[in-house]
Amino acid sequence: MSGAVLSGPAGPAEPGPSAPAEHAAAPAGGGHPPVPPSVAPLLRPHLPGFAAVVALQVVGAVAGLAPLLAVVELGRALLAPGPADHGHVWLAAAAGAAGLLVRLLCTAASSGIGHLLDGHVQLALRRSLAQALGRAPMGWLARRRTGELAKTVGEDVSAVHPFIAHAPGELVSAFVVPLVSLVYLFSVDWRLTLITLAPVALALGLVPLMTAPDRLREQREFDAAMGRIAGAAVEFVRGIAVVKAFGGSGRAHRAFRTAVDDFADTFLRWARGMSVIAAGMQVALSAPFVLLVVLAGGAWLIAGGGMEPVDLLPFLLLGLGLTAPVAALGHGFDDLQAARRALGRVREVLAVPPLPEPAHPVEPRGHRVELRGVRFGYDDDREVLRGIDLVLEPGTLTAVVGPSGSGKSTMVQLLPRFFDPTEGAVLLGGVDLRALGSRRLYRTVSFVFQDVRLLRASVADNIALAVPRAGRDEVVRAARLADVHDRILELPRGYDTVIGEETGLSGGEAQRIALARALLADTPVLVLDEATAFADPRTEQAVRRALATLRGDRTMLVVAHRLETIADADTVVMLDNGTVVERGSPAELIARGGRFAAFWNMHRSAAADRDGARHGGPGEDAPR
Repeated sequence: MSGAVLSGPAGPAEPGPSAPAEHAAAPAGGGHPPVPPSVAPLLRPHLPGFAAVVALQVVGAVAGLAPLLAVVELGRALLAPGPADHGHVWLAAAAGAAGLLVRLLCTAASSGIGHLLDGHVQLALRRSLAQALGRAPMGWLARRRTGELAKTVGEDVSAVHPFIAHAPGELVSAFVVPLVSLVYLFSVDWRLTLITLAPVALALGLVPLMTAPDRLREQREFDAAMGRIAGAAVEFVRGIAVVKAFGGSGRAHRAFRTAVDDFADTFLRWARGMSVIAAGMQVALSAPFVLLVVLAGGAWLIAGGGMEPVDLLPFLLLGLGLTAPVAALGHGFDDLQAARRALGRVREVLAVPPLPEPAHPVEPRGHRVELRGVRFGYDDDREVLRGIDLVLEPGTLTAVVGPSGSGKSTMVQLLPRFFDPTEGAVLLGGVDLRALGSRRLYRTVSFVFQDVRLLRASVADNIALAVPRAGRDEVVRAARLADVHDRILELPRGYDTVIGEETGLSGGEAQRIALARALLADTPVLVLDEATAFADPRTEQAVRRALATLRGDRTMLVVAHRLETIADADTVVMLDNGTVVERGSPAELIARGGRFAAFWNMHRSAAADRDGARHGGPGEDAPR
C-alpha cells in the first residue's frame, strides 16, 4: 500500500455494500486472487503425503498384529500334545519379530511424514489467514477483538495439529486393527468374537452422548469463554498505563476477573457433562474389563464343550488389541473436537469477503476528489454520515473540523476505501473508487492517521514501505521533510535500527515516521487525520512548512483541531452530526459568525489560556 499506515478505524463497522453492478467484484482481470473459504484448497497439494501416511499406517497396523498372532501360534504349538514342532516355533517367533520391526519402521515414518505435513499445513493456514486479514474490510476487523484474532492465527491453527499429524494414523489403526483381528477371531470362534466385541460396542454407544446438542453447546461456550479471556487480557495490557495513571485498577481487573470466572463456570458445566461419559468409555475399554468379559464368555463356552481351552488364547491377546485403538481415539476425542472447532473458526476468517475489486479497473482522469451524496453507518440503525457532498480540487488543502463524533475520521477513511459508502459514491478523477482497483488507488492516495502502527523492521524500511526500491537518499530526504532525520541519527544504528527491538519511539516520532512514509510515496492525494496530534510546536512548524512546500497540485484532506492547521487551509468543512453545516475559507467562515466562528473562538481562547499559563501572563489571541 502506498503510504499506508497500519491503523485501526475510529469505531466498529460493517463492510460496506458491494459496488454497483457495473463495478461488481470479480478478481478475474486484476486485483488479488480470491481467498479460499475453506481449508480444502490448502490441503489438496499435500494429498500424496496424506496417502503415504495412511498407507504406512495400514502396513504398520497389520504388521503390529504379527507379534500377537505369533504368541498365539507359539501357544498352540507348545500346548499341543506330543513333541513341539521346532520349525513352526522358530517360524512363529521370526514372524513376530519381523512384524514388530516393520511396525516400528512404518509407524516412525508415518509419524514423521505426518508432522512434516502438519508444519506445512500450519504455515499455509497462517499465510492464508494473514492474506485474508490483510484484505478484510476494516469494518469487519473493527468488530473483532485483537485477542480473538490472535487466538485464531495462533492457538486455533496450532490446535489443528492432532487433526493433521495424528488423526489419519489413529483412524486407520482404529479401523484396520479391529477389522483384521475380527477376521481372524471369527475364523476361530464366532460366538466368543461377538462376546469380545461387547466392550467396544458399549464404548461406541457412548460416543453419540459426547456429540449431543447440549455437549456441543457447552463446547462452543467453552471456546467463546476462552476468546473472551484472550480479549480481556489484551485490552487490560494495552490500557495498563491509563489504569495506573487514574487509579482504575479495580475496574480494569474486574473485567478480566469476570472473564476468568465466566470461563471457570463454563468449564465446570462442560466437565460435569463429559466426566460420566468419559469415565464410562474408559471403563468399557480398560484391559481388566475386556479380560473379564472374554474370560467369562470363554469359560462359559469351554464349560459347555463348545470350544477348546487353547482357542481362548487369541481372544485374550487380540481382544485387548481390538479395544486399544478405539481407546486411543477416545482419549484423542477432545483434541479432535477442538481441532474441528478451531478449523471452523479458521474457515470463518478465510471466508470473509474482501472489499469487491473491479474485473476491469478504470483509470482516473486526474486527482480531483468528490463525495456525492455519501451516506454511511457502522450499524443499520445508526447513520454516521448523512448525505455528504464535497469537492476537493487539486492543489488545495481542505480542513475538516467539528465536534467529537461528528463523522470526521469516518469521512476521511472513505478515501483510502477502508469502507464503502452505504449510499452515494466517492470519486477520484471522475471514477468511483469501487471501479478503480486497490493497486491504482494506493498509488494515488496516501494517508497518515493519528493511531500509527509501525512494522517491526528498520526505520528505513518503515519509511520506504510504499516505495521498497527507494534509495537511501530518497528516504533521508523524506525524513528531513518530516523533521525526524536528526532523531533517527540518534538511534543505535541510525536508519538501520529495528523499531520494536532496538529502540522505541514516542507517539510524535512515530507520526513523523508515518508522515515521512507518506511524503516518500509522493502520491497526488494525501489524507491526514490529525497527523501532528503528538508533535511538539517546533516539529509541528517544520511539518507545516514541509506540507506547504509539497502542496503544489496535490489534493490534501486534513482532519484538524489546531488553529494553525486550519488557518493554512484553502477550504474549511464544518461537520456536525454527519452533515456539512458550513464550508468556505477560514476568513469567510469567521466573518460569517456561525458555527465555525464559535469553534474558532473557543479554540483560540483555549490556546491563549495555555500560552498564558506557559509564560505566566495573558496569551496572545490575535486571529490569523
